Amino acid sequence: MDSFKLKPHHAILLLALAIAFYACYLLVSPYLGSIILAAIVALLVLPLHAKIESYMPAKPNLASVVSCTLVTVVVLLPLLFVTIAIMNEGINFMGNAYDWLTNGGAKAFLSHPYIQSGISLLNKWLPFESLKVDELVQQAAVKVTQLSSSFLSASTGLLGDVANTVLSFSLMLFVLFFFLRDQQTIVSSIRHIIPLSRSQEEMIFNEVKVVAKSAVFGAFLTALAQGALGGIAMAMAGFSGLFWGSMMAFASFIPFVGTAMIWLPASIYLFITGDWQWALFLIAWGVLVIGSIDNFLRPWLMQGSTGMSTLLLFFSLLGGLQLFGLIGLIYGPIIFAVTLVLARLYEIEFKNFIEQQDNS
Repeated sequence: MDSFKLKPHHAILLLALAIAFYACYLLVSPYLGSIILAAIVALLVLPLHAKIESYMPAKPNLASVVSCTLVTVVVLLPLLFVTIAIMNEGINFMGNAYDWLTNGGAKAFLSHPYIQSGISLLNKWLPFESLKVDELVQQAAVKVTQLSSSFLSASTGLLGDVANTVLSFSLMLFVLFFFLRDQQTIVSSIRHIIPLSRSQEEMIFNEVKVVAKSAVFGAFLTALAQGALGGIAMAMAGFSGLFWGSMMAFASFIPFVGTAMIWLPASIYLFITGDWQWALFLIAWGVLVIGSIDNFLRPWLMQGSTGMSTLLLFFSLLGGLQLFGLIGLIYGPIIFAVTLVLARLYEIEFKNFIEQQDNS
């Protein structure tokens, strides 16, 4: 087989293609999140879609419509109801916290001997002015008022931004419809223009597929599990299970601290108020149950099928979260995984050269 030789007009064509691809990127960049999310959802629902398609092989359009409808029913509607419930719980919690601060509850709490001992110790060693209980309560009330206003504004903005949310989700469903219906054509077209061998293409596609599924299941299923189990424990201890369970689910995405930023302060509060049995229960539950999920389930779901080292997995999650937000928990591992595949392909293609360099 003759090797490919780059000619002058090829360089012009490649430059024109690069410019055209960049122009296309500028056109779709505002909607890139919806497109990538649709591709990831397509990977996740592909087995279900294949089963639906087997019942109506001559009707690919109808099969895709059914799959997209199921995605809407399973994802959007429950998410909408849970979001509204969380906002209501949050507003009620802010109101109760303000009443507790202004109606004597906070002063009684801060008058506890343990708290007084802690404040005295701080006043002894702190280089600035002494802490005063009345000022602490007043400042806390102001902060709760500000936080309540921010939460209410965010809730109002979220409800008022329903049009944008529905538009983004509708765009994702629109793209998902074509990804499901034309999956074979899209994959074949991409493989046709990529200048790699079929085995190399298979390696990249399989790695992206595996990592995308692992990232979704590892990050979001772990968050759901921790939120659900944490919410049950908080409800048993007398707190709002739905609200604080949801807060734990979001906190599970925060590196290092995680769900401890929710259950640990709650345990300290219960211990100081005299409910030491529930305080010990929350600590034990947080460490043994919720912590074990984060320590075993997440690495098992994410690392077990990708083969990525724990260090790379950690930085892919941390960097993805920093650069892209919550969706970066999927983007980060995919970027690292594709980089590792390309590095392996480089090692295969330049094996003789690398061995020669090692032996020189």
